[in-house]
Amino acid sequence: MKLLAVETSTEACSAALYIDGIVSERFELTPKEHTKLILPMIDFLMSEAGLRPQQLDALAFSCGPGSFTGIRIATGVIQGIALGADLPVIPVSTLAAIAQGFFDKNNDSLQCDKINIESHLSALNVAFTAMDARMGEIFWGVYQRDEKNFAKLLGKESVTPATTVDFPDIKGIGIGSGWGVYNQELMSRLSAQVSYYEVEHLPRAGAIARLGVQGYEQGLSVPVELAMPVYLRNNVAKKESER
Repeated sequence: MKLLAVETSTEACSAALYIDGIVSERFELTPKEHTKLILPMIDFLMSEAGLRPQQLDALAFSCGPGSFTGIRIATGVIQGIALGADLPVIPVSTLAAIAQGFFDKNNDSLQCDKINIESHLSALNVAFTAMDARMGEIFWGVYQRDEKNFAKLLGKESVTPATTVDFPDIKGIGIGSGWGVYNQELMSRLSAQVSYYEVEHLPRAGAIARLGVQGYEQGLSVPVELAMPVYLRNNVAKKESER
């Protein structure tokens, strides 16, 4: 299995190449430089592996939610490659990628000074994922680690004020930039569910690649004309006064 993935929906920019279970990734934290970086990242990974796009099985990209411009960059790059090489595409949620990165990083363990591992082990398998969506809202999704170590959505993703988030009655960890901006509102609402939170988690193409391969194996790939962004907020293109 050979799959190329890109992620440009936040201030981070990354590309990853999945080849038979091994993931190679290029990642940089560079706001507003995505258009300059993403294609060289892809060229480096493909050249290093000695591959042409026609030799790939599929493509994956972070389809949102996230920055309007960033999502469009990833969508355009993947659509261009898919059209040229006649490849299927797997759209992957940005929130799912953040949760997947958390699960991969921790792999059923956290530093013992953060929480009591024995009494809170189940919490490591649930990520209350929040991205700052501006305008007083967050992009929100609750993900649980499944039996194959993949992030599985519980309920629906949404864009919502932090004070009105929906969540299942389950314990977990808060992750993502939304927790840095709205930690008081979120902890007030989820104090019984969340042991603590981590703000620094960003989506990475490596997680997009892993979830993309899973989606491909589940038959979730789509033709290029259906590989479209997911904004969650319907009025993303409107001016602030119009909103």
